[in-house]
Amino acid sequence: MRDLLQQIRACSFCQELPLGPRPVLRTSAESKILIVGQAPGIRVHKSGVPWNDPSGVNLRKWMGVDDELFYDESVFAIVPMGFCYPGTGKSGDLPPPKICATTWHQSLLEAMPHIQLTLLVGAYAQAYYLGTSKKSTLTETVRSFEEYLPRYFALPHPSPRNNIWQARNPWFKDLVLPKLQDAIREIV
Repeated sequence: MRDLLQQIRACSFCQELPLGPRPVLRTSAESKILIVGQAPGIRVHKSGVPWNDPSGVNLRKWMGVDDELFYDESVFAIVPMGFCYPGTGKSGDLPPPKICATTWHQSLLEAMPHIQLTLLVGAYAQAYYLGTSKKSTLTETVRSFEEYLPRYFALPHPSPRNNIWQARNPWFKDLVLPKLQDAIREIV
């Protein structure tokens, strides 16, 4: 794992990114729960700490864990679809570069034999990991989260920009989050 992480952190595939490459991930061979998100935002790019932003605060609330547990690599692995900040587009950050997942994810999964649950945070992670079994919309995929258990747990992105989505889908808070917290407690 150490050699693999060293290779990933030295990756320079995406020299054209606006702030250059700076892969951000956390994992160990002992990790039990894998969190697959989109890509680091600008704040995470600057700090080098994954989910160190308002989205991360929301994600930890959803999961029912504190910072200390969340950043314990023997419990949680954090591997985004794109390891570096992709830049900003018209309506938020650009999509994660596909080269990260296609180049590194399989090797990382093989180096984490104790993963019991993978949280698929957002449409990019769901499309990559669920393939044709994902539903036609993110909302339908998240609503159908139990179909993907016990291996995967589908979640929307926890960005504060998604508060409108949460208000339109109260079942998420009432049905999904308690099951997410139960699944995490059972593993931890």
